[in-house]
Amino acid sequence: MFQETREAGGGSTQEPRAFRRAGDLLRMALGIPDWLLERIALGELPPETLDDARARLEREPGGAVRLARLDADSRRTLERHPPATVAAEVARRERLAQVRDEVARRGESQGWHGLSLSVPVAASLVLLFMSAPKELPEPAGMSPPRVEVATERIKGHPRLRVHRQGAQVPELLSDHAEVRPGDVLQLSYVSAGSRHGVVVSVDGRGAVTLHHPATSTGSTALGTGEAVSLAHAYELDDAPDFERFLFVTSDGPVEVAKVLEAARALARQPSEARTLPLPLPGTLGQTSFTLEKVR
Repeated sequence: MFQETREAGGGSTQEPRAFRRAGDLLRMALGIPDWLLERIALGELPPETLDDARARLEREPGGAVRLARLDADSRRTLERHPPATVAAEVARRERLAQVRDEVARRGESQGWHGLSLSVPVAASLVLLFMSAPKELPEPAGMSPPRVEVATERIKGHPRLRVHRQGAQVPELLSDHAEVRPGDVLQLSYVSAGSRHGVVVSVDGRGAVTLHHPATSTGSTALGTGEAVSLAHAYELDDAPDFERFLFVTSDGPVEVAKVLEAARALARQPSEARTLPLPLPGTLGQTSFTLEKVR
C-alpha cells in the first residue's frame, strides 16, 4: 500500500497530488492532443484505436475544424515541396544512413570509433556530400518525418512485402520465391496513398485466409509510411503448389465480405487462382504476391 510521505517541516505532500488531478482535468478539457490528431489524419493507428480516436474527435467541440485545418496545412506543404523533389531528398538521406551504418560496422571490426575513417569509406562520404542536393527547407511547425510520410502516401503503387522469419534476421522474399511448409511469414503493405484495403490469400488447396483486417467486420483503414506490418505472422501449412497474397485497395472503405466471396470464387479454379485477378469492380485496385511451395 502506498504511504504518504512528509517533508522535513512535517507538512504532507497533498499539494502535488492536487496538481496532478488539476492536470488530468486540464488534459480532458483540451481534448485530442496534437500528436494524436496527426495520427488520426494519417491513419497511423490500429483500426480499433483509430475508430475510437475518431469518435472522440467528433465529440470534441471544434474537433472537425482542427482536423480540416491540419489537412489543409498538409496540402499546402505538398504544394510548396513537389513530391519528386521530396522523394529525392528522402532517398539521399537513406543513402547517407547506409553509409553511416557501414562506417560504424567497419569501425567496430577494426577497433576504432568513427574518428579515423579508412580511406575508402572517407572517400565515399566525401563523394556523397559533394553529389547530394541541398536539403529542403523545412516549413515552420512541420518536422521532416511528416514531410516524408506525406511523400510515401503519393508515390509508387500499393504493394505487399513478405519477410520470412529466420534464426538471424527476417529475409525479404521476392515475388515467386520458393517457400516450404512451416515457414513463418510476416506480411506488410505499402499503401501509396490508398486509404483502405483488404489482404487475403489463396493457396493451392483452394483455402482462403483473411489477413487484413483481422476480422471480417474490422476496419479496412490503412496506415501510411514505407511499410506497415500486419499484427500477426503467418505460418505456411502443407497446401501444395503455391500461396498467393492479394491486396485490394480503395479510397473508401472496402466490403470485406465481397472480397472474401471473390477470393473463394477464384480459389475454386486452381489453374487460374495463381495468376488471375479477383472478380471485383474495376474501381478497386489490386496487386498480388505469389510464393512457390516446395517440399
